[in-house]
Amino acid sequence: MYFLVFPFPGNSQAQDKKTVSLEDVFKNNTFSQKSVYGINWMKDGQYYSSLNRGLSGPIVVKINVATGEEAGVLIDGGKLGINFSSYSFNPDETKALIASDVESIYRRSSKAVFHVVDLKTGTAQKLMDGEKIMYATLSPDNDKVAFVKDNNLFVVELATNQVTQITTDGKWNHIINGAADWVYEEEFSMSKAFDWSRDGKKIAFIRFDETDVPEFNMQTWGKLYPEDYRFKYPKAGEKNSEVSIHVYDLSTKQTVKVDTGEEKDIYLPRIYWTNDNNTLAFLRLNRLQNQLDLFYANAQTGASRLILQEKSKTYVDLDYNDDLRFLEGNKGFIRTSEQDGFKHIYHHDNEGKLIRQITSGNWEVTNLVGVDEKNRKIYFISTEASPLERNLYVINLDGKNKKILTPEKGMTSVNMSKDFKYFIANHTSANSPLRVTLNEASGKLVKVLEENSELRSRLAGYRISPKEFFTFKTVDGTSLNAYMIKPPHFEEDKKYPVLMYVYGGPGSQNVTNSWGGTRDLWHHHLAAEGYIVVCVDNRGTGARGRDFKHVTYANLGKYETEDQIAGAKYLGTLPYVDASRIGIWGWSYGGYMSSLALMIGNDVFKSAIAVAPVTTWRYYDTIYTERYLQTPQLNAAGYDDYSPITHVNQLKGNYLLIHGTGDDNVHFQNAVDLVDALIKADKQFETMYYPNRNHGIYGGNTTWHLYSLMTDWIKRKL
Repeated sequence: MYFLVFPFPGNSQAQDKKTVSLEDVFKNNTFSQKSVYGINWMKDGQYYSSLNRGLSGPIVVKINVATGEEAGVLIDGGKLGINFSSYSFNPDETKALIASDVESIYRRSSKAVFHVVDLKTGTAQKLMDGEKIMYATLSPDNDKVAFVKDNNLFVVELATNQVTQITTDGKWNHIINGAADWVYEEEFSMSKAFDWSRDGKKIAFIRFDETDVPEFNMQTWGKLYPEDYRFKYPKAGEKNSEVSIHVYDLSTKQTVKVDTGEEKDIYLPRIYWTNDNNTLAFLRLNRLQNQLDLFYANAQTGASRLILQEKSKTYVDLDYNDDLRFLEGNKGFIRTSEQDGFKHIYHHDNEGKLIRQITSGNWEVTNLVGVDEKNRKIYFISTEASPLERNLYVINLDGKNKKILTPEKGMTSVNMSKDFKYFIANHTSANSPLRVTLNEASGKLVKVLEENSELRSRLAGYRISPKEFFTFKTVDGTSLNAYMIKPPHFEEDKKYPVLMYVYGGPGSQNVTNSWGGTRDLWHHHLAAEGYIVVCVDNRGTGARGRDFKHVTYANLGKYETEDQIAGAKYLGTLPYVDASRIGIWGWSYGGYMSSLALMIGNDVFKSAIAVAPVTTWRYYDTIYTERYLQTPQLNAAGYDDYSPITHVNQLKGNYLLIHGTGDDNVHFQNAVDLVDALIKADKQFETMYYPNRNHGIYGGNTTWHLYSLMTDWIKRKL
């Protein structure tokens, strides 16, 4: 066991300093961070653009990399009379696509009013007479825009405003063309499901036939008669959408269906155009997600051939196989995989034959930033320094001369220029908010873009304890990472109650040396009220390799719960912890974990809060659940043995269950069935539902109400 303390800026025990209040966190925005938004690198590498808020509306400004000075306004929302919130350029940077009046649908999907801006004349062309459309994307040849409307795929010619409807069979809750269904969007992190070929002459798209997928019905409240909202949601073991890939040729106006194999119960989560305008690459996963195949398809005939295959005894994680980069000049492709036990970078030739493994070691490449083919270098983010850290590295394409470019402790993410001469780094640490810098590719600082000086100054006026990182061993001897926030007025000879915070799901990570945001600041408020806050990353979480992550396969809940209980028991041995007052809280998977911890660990935990928890994996979606548990038909025990519903008879402590009735992700049904089981078991508990709120439970006064409720409950019950 070790403790590592990172001092908080301005931390002091001075009596005149303030403690963090609920109002500071949730009403006054006392600790809100500034950032640099909407950054796009210009094609020549000497400039980048940034979306700012001007006096009369949003503006996109051009910034000189060398001097850091503005070199002109590219898009002026005030002059155009358009309050846009996002923008993108076409390849030759003569046009921009801007979106306004954006309407969110699910986690990643939205529709909006789109305009094409001529950057030379400063004029804007409204698409579809202002009708809201989805995923508008400029063609590489600059004269067309593709988009989705009413589940169909369209193309509009900018010169004539002529609209071509590529598909005609789109229908709500039946057929979707060019956009992902609910479960692909949520679990494969995709929403747009089409892509232009590099020459702008073809569009590849995915078609979802969700006709046979069971509907979920969710009531929305507020009117005299509540309304039903029905959408397709495949619960574990149920029917998925039947997916297919198609290529539309704009010159012939013909659509070709790609051969994806005879098996229909599959996933097709990614399509990529290679450097050959006639070759489309795609990934195919089997239903259990333990086999991943990479195919090449002929865009004219639809014929396909297998290029590469990866199998696993557990599952092949798409997030670890999604960094596919095709190299110019038929020099193959770069990809990532955790096939050797950790996520690393691999170079294959065009036919899929391995040329070399470029990175290796007992650490993970978390993000492939870019491949500089001209200088034969690869830039990537990794955990080599520590699972708690993220740093930018560069390595030669031959696997030699690996160098760290951002050695600062903490978490770094980067946005690299197209010519690989510069990068913008976003850096935080556990006790230091966001700092945005412009750097040369060598790592040399060019300019600080955002220091958050005002926030740092405000933080110096508060009594905030540093976050302390430590490790302990769980029941099987595995060392687990954790952090602790002590009260700012901490005294060694006093006994303090502890509130543990958990998520704990497969591949997740809460214990990192990063600025935590709102929930962390709420934890600092609780610390100011006399509670120690602790977070433990149990077995099954990320950044520590495949074996550590996959140990929970086919049996979610078992090892994670053991580890949280072991963490609480360890804390109970510390001289300043009141072992009779240990609580735990979590959201989503964390709510699932906090429920199990209180029930199975009823001799350790006094209280638990579960926000929007999964209470039985039988109610959750196919892609996520079956990846880790197989189907209920194959592994019923894996679904039932560690369902909180199964363990209601073990509840002894204080339990608060919170859920939004409009949760399209973890359905309110989870809370209803757990409540019913608790009633049958004659268990007393408290509950709160938030009408029409989704999985995030926010909007208007909601967040303030939720955290005020939880704060009060913790004071009463812990």
